Amino acid sequence: MPKHTILRYRRKKGGQWREINLQGTPDKRKDDEDELEVDVKEDRSEQTGIVTKTYEARWKVLKYEHLPEWLQDNEFLRHGHRPPLPSFSECFKSIWSLHTETGNIWTHLIGCVAFFFLACWFLTRPDNHIQFQEKVVFSFFFAGAVLCLGLSFAFHTLSCHSVNVVKIFCKLDYMGISLLIIGSFIPWIYYGFYCRREPKITYIAMVSVLGIGAIVVSLWDKFSESRFRPIRAAVFVGMGCSGVIPTIHYIITDGVHSLFADNSFHWLLLMAFLYLLGAGLYATRTPERFFPGKCDIWFQSHQLFHTCVVIAAFVHYYGISEMAFARLNEQCPVR
Repeated sequence: MPKHTILRYRRKKGGQWREINLQGTPDKRKDDEDELEVDVKEDRSEQTGIVTKTYEARWKVLKYEHLPEWLQDNEFLRHGHRPPLPSFSECFKSIWSLHTETGNIWTHLIGCVAFFFLACWFLTRPDNHIQFQEKVVFSFFFAGAVLCLGLSFAFHTLSCHSVNVVKIFCKLDYMGISLLIIGSFIPWIYYGFYCRREPKITYIAMVSVLGIGAIVVSLWDKFSESRFRPIRAAVFVGMGCSGVIPTIHYIITDGVHSLFADNSFHWLLLMAFLYLLGAGLYATRTPERFFPGKCDIWFQSHQLFHTCVVIAAFVHYYGISEMAFARLNEQCPVR
């Protein structure tokens, strides 16, 4: 039978870890101290007699003021934060624990898995059900959704690893948002201007250039800092609002009735509302701004933002599916 020994360490913020003697009655942990438990398992091999030791850390959630500066992102979330966990395995194990990132992790993990299987189902339909060309067009949307949600899941899971890892995955997270916006626009523009080659190519190119620009901006190190939260929201909202230009073009050439009847614009408006709602909650940190310490685990702004993104993506899928069905069942006019 393996032998287990529990070691306990404490430190003040920014200080060195010191071992606590558990033989007597240990001192009560002070409010400005972090505590770490380590389970040491000793296992002796019967054949060789060699003893192997396995160390497993047992971390505890911290208050906001006890976090290192690079983990202090939202001062309205007062408690329940993960400590620095400079181990990829520990970070991924933490998804099964309850802390401030639990909701952020699972909302986009579930969304990523759902879109992955939806994409697999869609792309494996027989060609006499869904033509290859339509599969290619929808692939841009599926790729954007899976990458955006998957990179977001990875970032929130690893956000407590280390400064360098956080910087890398934060940039990947923002890149994923840009890819989702590009991937969402391409099917809508393709089917919206299905019978007109020039505007279709022009607007797809425009959205792609704007998306690349947003990715370049997001690679700036300071872009991920907490004080630039409103600017981050503005960059992606501005990119999404670029869809106003092709919309006005379509209204001028085809009219408002066709915009809703043939282009499922009501679904796109609902999608836009959900994205803007989520971005607004994220930028203003609502509701935790008005209830500090009450939304630490559930119903914080970032979770609500994630939920809006997943719902909006499914709404968009339904909308472009309607558009595709309508376009593929009508003839293009002779020009």
